[in-house]
Amino acid sequence: MSQPIAAKSNPLDPALFRPAAISAETRAANEALAKLLDNAPNWWDVGVQVFRDARAKGGGAFPPIVRSDKARTILIDGQGGHKVALRVIAPEHARGVYLQMHGGGLVFGAADQQDPMLERIVQNTGMACVSVEYRLAPENPYPAAWDDCEAAAAWLAKNAKAEFGTDVLTIGGESAGATLAAATLVRMRDRHGFTGFRRAILSYGNYDTSMTPSQMRTPPKGLLVGRTSIEKFSDAYAPDPKTRRDPDVSPLYADLKGLPLALFTIGTLDPLLDDTLFMHARWIAAGNEAELAIYPGAPHAFNLLPMPLGAPANARCDAFLKSAVS
Repeated sequence: MSQPIAAKSNPLDPALFRPAAISAETRAANEALAKLLDNAPNWWDVGVQVFRDARAKGGGAFPPIVRSDKARTILIDGQGGHKVALRVIAPEHARGVYLQMHGGGLVFGAADQQDPMLERIVQNTGMACVSVEYRLAPENPYPAAWDDCEAAAAWLAKNAKAEFGTDVLTIGGESAGATLAAATLVRMRDRHGFTGFRRAILSYGNYDTSMTPSQMRTPPKGLLVGRTSIEKFSDAYAPDPKTRRDPDVSPLYADLKGLPLALFTIGTLDPLLDDTLFMHARWIAAGNEAELAIYPGAPHAFNLLPMPLGAPANARCDAFLKSAVS
């Protein structure tokens, strides 16, 4: 008779969630961020395009935009005749490919607004980075962004070897990008019979658009992201409340079997904390391997901001991706 497999120890350390776990440096950074955003206008008040234009000029909480002279654009066929732009930054001899979806609540962000991050990943992993310029809400609500990311993944599954000299594929994103990456993995499995992605980086995604307890309990005006802004984003990309627990919109409710090793990253002050804790548990319950990285006191998008815990979180993500080719 075979011996039972011993259960792994609980990866959730309660000490990580206690106030004492938050360093003085992180507290100071959070206070500085709150002060910076104290009088910032709400995008739903001033208009989405005003906010997009300000970000394109380098405004807002995030660092100024620096565009790489190493980047190039590939246009591929999307659904319904739509063309999808892929922003590529690649080394001369790629060891693998990282398909990345940017964040921004599915309302903001762009593939060319994160080049320093992509360059860092190229440098630290030897992989080519391919970022999807998916359509944004509210002009293009669900399923537009999902369709564009699926088209990018399907194209990469067929063309990575010819385009980049490697068929080692990984996938991921931050915030809305993590939401899309998880949904894309499920679509690729169900619609294309493809399960060839080796790693998934899923950083503080919104995996339940109908709202988890931590989303509902966060103050209306939170640190960078509050309950009101979450509601406004959801109204923009999923205007029909009946769709919000559709497994395609909210991958927490999807069949997650047969998906790759994933790294879930979250800060304890992120309103999407429960989304990551729940999704990590469901990923494992579906029979997949997963790692969970919890950062005490870190707010939403902390590793995209000049914050103390950003560098170690990024280093762990890069090492995780690199393990796909090590």
